[in-house]
Amino acid sequence: MHQNPRIPGGKCIKKGQILADGAATVGGELALGKNVLVAYMPWEGYNFEDAVLISERLVYEDIYTSFHIRKYEIQTYVTSQGPERVTSEIPHLEAHLLRNLDKNGIVGLGSWVETGDILVGKLTPQMAKESSYAPEDRLLRAILGIQVSTSKETCLKLPIGGRGRVIDVRWIQKKGGSNYNPETIHIYILQKREIKVGDKVAGRHGNKGIISKILPRQDMPYLQDGRPVDMVFNPLGVPSRMNVGQIFECSLGLAGGLLDRHYRITPFDERYEHEASRKLVFSELYQASKQTAKPWIFEPEYPGKSRIFDGRTGDPFEQPVIIGNPYILKLIHQVDDKIHGRSSGHYALVTQQPLRGRAKQGGQRVGEMEVWALEGFGVAHILQEMLTYKSDHIKARQEVLSTTIIGGTIPNPEDTPESFRLLVRELRSLALDLNHFLVSEKTFQINRMEA
Repeated sequence: MHQNPRIPGGKCIKKGQILADGAATVGGELALGKNVLVAYMPWEGYNFEDAVLISERLVYEDIYTSFHIRKYEIQTYVTSQGPERVTSEIPHLEAHLLRNLDKNGIVGLGSWVETGDILVGKLTPQMAKESSYAPEDRLLRAILGIQVSTSKETCLKLPIGGRGRVIDVRWIQKKGGSNYNPETIHIYILQKREIKVGDKVAGRHGNKGIISKILPRQDMPYLQDGRPVDMVFNPLGVPSRMNVGQIFECSLGLAGGLLDRHYRITPFDERYEHEASRKLVFSELYQASKQTAKPWIFEPEYPGKSRIFDGRTGDPFEQPVIIGNPYILKLIHQVDDKIHGRSSGHYALVTQQPLRGRAKQGGQRVGEMEVWALEGFGVAHILQEMLTYKSDHIKARQEVLSTTIIGGTIPNPEDTPESFRLLVRELRSLALDLNHFLVSEKTFQINRMEA
């Protein structure tokens, strides 16, 4: 967000010289990641299927903390019923939703906003005839002389998953007094996100993974000099993908960190000499071992590996482990943008099934093949619950809600769900009269007694 000069005043410069660095560059090179201490080893199944185990140091020291700026905008138009108004006086809205608005109806700078808060209060005029009022509205007007609002609330609200601090507000006024040129209001919200379980990290070789657990630093595996590792990767993610370059980078990063060197490796360096990469890595590890007087950095029996210890027990692990300092980035695929849950919410008008999509507070789709999978495991009650209570059985889901509030047992659905009724109505539109009779446990017992 800010550039820092690299050249002091009064100095001569030449072509190609770096003048300034930003928050994402170091020495004129893009630097979005960090060099962290990594061990390739299994750890109680928490790095199964490319999952990644990280130390709490990365959280507390803000190693992978990122800032995200979101822009929200709204426009005001001149409608056939009159111009739309930006105001803080919005009827029929709770006061806590309007707490951040100033007298102009726009959220104040520095305000902390949560999901559902009003960012810009806006009213759109509507034509209202006497006959279009609800009976209670007409009664209020007749008895008390209360004027019922003829405007519709069309405020800009913070969507689901959004939260943060307002850092900038821009109100772009229309030019020349034109009635058809809309005004635009931009709201910029800053969000600070620490790395957490569910976020995605990756290296330079396609070695990506999801964070599965954040361990205290005293429980992480530690090296022979006492340093705990920052990340634990699964070694099984290397041979199947054949990206062995990450191992060379990992070991060379360890040597470069100890020798304070920066390496630039030409791609396909094997064309210059057989096993050139391996020779370079081993020679640098050997030099680092000699200069730092740490023989465990390069051991001839298992070069590139080292004996490390379990932080919980202090015992050494059975096998030597590859350790090093690769370059790891935090990716844009973050759990805050994807996590979603629904208890109840809006339903589709025709099918009476929950809506789809995170933005609409929708549900998870259970399709035909998902039903087959559940049938294969014989989970009849879960299937019935998904296809009735959680889906489009109107009466059953109302009974579930009332039973949850009042108490008691949830009754079994005795009639058909809305999807079957919709099928019957569609067949009737084709002049096929389908009379159905649902045989439930209750009706079966009644018919049996009558027989």
